[in-house]
Amino acid sequence: FADKSETNTQKQTDTMNKEKIQIKNDRGEDVQAQAPVVISASRATDIPAFFPEWFIHRIRKGYVRWENPFNKSHTYVSFRNMRVVVFWTKNPRPLIPFLKEMEKQGIHSYFQFTLNDYEKERLEPRIPPLKERIETFRRLSDLVGKERVIWRFDPLVLAPGITPSDLLEKIGNVGEQLKNLTEKLVFSFVDIQPYRKVRRNLLKDYPKTMVENAEFKEEQILETAEGLAQIQKQWKSEAGHIHLATCAETADLKKYGIEHNRCIDDRLMKRIFPADKTLMHYLEDKKNLKDKGQRKACGCVKSKDIGAYNTCHYVCKYCYACSGF
Repeated sequence: FADKSETNTQKQTDTMNKEKIQIKNDRGEDVQAQAPVVISASRATDIPAFFPEWFIHRIRKGYVRWENPFNKSHTYVSFRNMRVVVFWTKNPRPLIPFLKEMEKQGIHSYFQFTLNDYEKERLEPRIPPLKERIETFRRLSDLVGKERVIWRFDPLVLAPGITPSDLLEKIGNVGEQLKNLTEKLVFSFVDIQPYRKVRRNLLKDYPKTMVENAEFKEEQILETAEGLAQIQKQWKSEAGHIHLATCAETADLKKYGIEHNRCIDDRLMKRIFPADKTLMHYLEDKKNLKDKGQRKACGCVKSKDIGAYNTCHYVCKYCYACSGF
């Protein structure tokens, strides 16, 4: 990995702006590889929960071979320029023993930690118990700092027995236990109709009427936003400010103090990794920002995801990344 000394900053920045480089694969062959600065691990699967050893092994090797889920073509992704890994997970506990090794190599990281409460509804039937996940959240936050652990209650789902009011109660109860351990809550409203696999998976266990009504209507979105704003006031008075943000939602909820999120967030990286001058130079270059490969409403900056669909063993009922159970 690149030396981060001040004298080499410009040279390193020039190197980082080269998006394609030549590497040798495990067979000793010269191959072309992408060389991203920010790695997403991963929107497609839970790498911290199920593949931490694989991930660290590939870090040591210096690259990964990634398969496009749509056309099955393969791309090499080099870690030569990598400065930040954004982890997406529902259980980062198995990855925690490897964090020191990453830090010694100058690899920054932060976590998108999804911690929902759908135990009674069995929407996430294979994840660890809620109490255990809250304790893992606490452990991780204490280890890396609350600014590096973003809480996601995501997605919000209207299932039998779950109204917006019920969801607000769930969020409030979980938030009472996390309010000193994070600076942000990110949420989204479930999308079912755009994803045939999600609809198909839900229909295996739930009646058609429930599946058709699981998505939020406009008045339910506003009810939820107003309720979250009230809950936020309680957290603010007791434990500092927890920001509220939506993920890839078009609804304008600014009047409730809810912003549009950047999950791969250049602003956060600048705030928590300011000593990395090479990263700072990279993030100041505006052409490095908007990730054009994401949905229009997504605010994320450019990154490379290295996960694979249909590999997460949690197979949550609303998941768009798993075809079946």
